[in-house]
Amino acid sequence: MNRKVYADNAATTAVSPEVLEAMLPFYKEVYGNPSSLYSLGQEAKKPLEEARETVAQCLGAQPREIYFTSCGTESDNWAIKGAAYAMRRKGKTHIVTSAFEHHAVLHTCQALEKEGFTVTYLPVHENGIVRPEELEAALTENTGLVTIMYANNEIGTIQPIPEIGAICKRHGVLFHTDAVQAAGQVPIDVQEQNIDLLSLSGHKLHAPKGVGALYIRSGVVIQNLLDGGAQERGKRGGTENVASIVGLATALKRACATMEERRVKLTAMRDKLIDGLSKIERCRLNGDREHRLPGNVSFCFQGVEGESLLLMLDLKGISASSGSACTSGSLDPSHVLLAIGLPHEVAHGSLRLSFGDENTMEDIDYILETVPPIIERLRSISPLWDAIQNGKVNYDAYM
Repeated sequence: MNRKVYADNAATTAVSPEVLEAMLPFYKEVYGNPSSLYSLGQEAKKPLEEARETVAQCLGAQPREIYFTSCGTESDNWAIKGAAYAMRRKGKTHIVTSAFEHHAVLHTCQALEKEGFTVTYLPVHENGIVRPEELEAALTENTGLVTIMYANNEIGTIQPIPEIGAICKRHGVLFHTDAVQAAGQVPIDVQEQNIDLLSLSGHKLHAPKGVGALYIRSGVVIQNLLDGGAQERGKRGGTENVASIVGLATALKRACATMEERRVKLTAMRDKLIDGLSKIERCRLNGDREHRLPGNVSFCFQGVEGESLLLMLDLKGISASSGSACTSGSLDPSHVLLAIGLPHEVAHGSLRLSFGDENTMEDIDYILETVPPIIERLRSISPLWDAIQNGKVNYDAYM
């Protein structure tokens, strides 16, 4: 029987027992609406505010700067649209982002372009990292917002957030970062890093799906995305999902408390896997080797279709991805891999393996035993691989 290895933690994570235990009372006992004045409602309000304090502490923020949402996508939409509309009142309608942001950011920026905003999409180059000097050169007197992800969801590269934050502060431009992949994985201090707006999501942290948060620096005014009741201090209508919010806070607190221990463990696993997979002929590691998340490995294998690779890995009990979970049903190559300069034929052969708390070095050994023969099998039936071997096509520049 095949070993079972879950290696797609960048897509989602299992709810941890600790988080589930923390959530259960808010389904069965303390189930009141936290906006209600009677005791059952106030019993729910107290843990809601305690969760806000916990999230704030993990980010170096103040509790009043934390607003709970339904997910990272909502947080991104609110931050970007809310800031854009607010800055438009000051005559600023230019946004700077990168070409390999999550679609929650890219599609939001594209929607704003239809409303008359202009957007500059910065290149990220082969190593998958935005260059601060290019970002600064893109700023104009009309720039109101910069939105650059903290760490890429597909290739795991960590961006120079402190440098970008300093540039934005110097030019008086709001800075938003999508930290969905980074929160709980790397140290974040919104004050020291000059971050004005930050998005995060619970289900990447062993909290449930359907809960996220947005940090809004005190003094920064953005337009509401959801209007309704007076929840979240009048900024985000809708009854708070107390159980999931408590779960998010519990998960983030644990992730931050164990961050260094997990970094050491995951980095060792990551580096062993990179070294092992690098022995396969005509493959490449996507993104910078050092400036990447501890648990992220992304490769492209020439002459291989990523979808076939995933299906054959699944038959061997390995759950992996060819890129973002949000586009897993698409046959188009990853926009992230295209953004770092790979041709379609190479980008199609991508594999993302992302690890979390439950993974072990034995999982890495099993993956290293399993992937090479699958690659060999797929190449044996690939016309593209034949063309590469016969010199009819050449992708040596992308090795």
